[in-house]
Amino acid sequence: MKILIERGVIRCGHDGSVANVPSQSWVRITGSPVLVEHDPQGRTIRMCPNVGINIKPCTSTLVVQTGYSTFIRIDRHAICLDSVQGYTDGTPPGAVKYTVRSAGQQLAAAPS
Repeated sequence: MKILIERGVIRCGHDGSVANVPSQSWVRITGSPVLVEHDPQGRTIRMCPNVGINIKPCTSTLVVQTGYSTFIRIDRHAICLDSVQGYTDGTPPGAVKYTVRSAGQQLAAAPS
């Protein structure tokens, strides 16, 4: 599994773009901060095309379901891997996931 960095690409199931905001800045890969536990949660999703009458587009990420390393931590927070995924607040509720499309780097990997 590749380590997820700020430059990585996370998308909702409808292809909306998740804004990555790292909570730490001192551990970097290729100049970009490594994302750690809770960084992918509560992030803004932009340009979700799932729009219509009685349809709510994805606007925010919810709790991460999987994708944290159980081996590597930064300041007691597990690092994020390219297997990060969880649900969004879009409709239908509890059905639309966000997933990593690109870790943002190809140099560093870690066990899950």
